[in-house]
Amino acid sequence: MAYTHLHRDLSLWMKEDRSSEARFTTMIDLYRLPGDFPGIDQCRTHQDPFAKVKILEAEFESDFNDHRLIPYIQLHEFEALLFSDPDAFSSTFPENHSAIAELKRIRRAFASPEHINDGAETAPSKQICRHLPDYAKTSYGMLIAKSIGLGTMRSECAHFDAWIATLLGLSAG
Repeated sequence: MAYTHLHRDLSLWMKEDRSSEARFTTMIDLYRLPGDFPGIDQCRTHQDPFAKVKILEAEFESDFNDHRLIPYIQLHEFEALLFSDPDAFSSTFPENHSAIAELKRIRRAFASPEHINDGAETAPSKQICRHLPDYAKTSYGMLIAKSIGLGTMRSECAHFDAWIATLLGLSAG
């Protein structure tokens, strides 16, 4: 998807509810972000994934210039969150002990699940599918995420936690 399509769709949704109290957020994967995304060229000079998403989210927010938008870019993709607790895969794939052991080994090789990189063969989803070929995001991803729980994901993924904290803070204000 090109950024222009995302911008158009999000703009239309934001026009549907012009209330100053309405909020809009995103959950966009950093992995394979479109080349026309605001800030994409600036972030390429950084190795640190947290620096990259900080630039991208700031440029995205600036492009809309609307206080109601809370941009969020997932490091590197949704499946990174599933690496918060690789043991949770056993609830869906109970007979795949060696594959789950490999997912645990991958997780231990990185500072956090959000550091598991975005290479064509090393993105979190690619690594899961290499070891669990039957994995499908739409059918198994949510089941595994539910098994892991939001608390574990938040404790393992700092950028994700900051986004959730921002959203929860809206209800307190």
